[in-house]
Amino acid sequence: MNTAMDNLIALLTVLGIFVAVTFPSLLGIARERRIDRQIRTAHRLITSSPRR
Repeated sequence: MNTAMDNLIALLTVLGIFVAVTFPSLLGIARERRIDRQIRTAHRLITSSPRR
């Protein structure tokens, strides 16, 4: 039983480290996509509006 608990703790530790390493990059990707979407929207609004 002790070996199974050790394996579970090791697995959860590795999973926690993986999440801690990948989470900031996933947040960065989401932020970049949001900014790109805002830039595309602004560009569409500028090009579609009539010039004075």
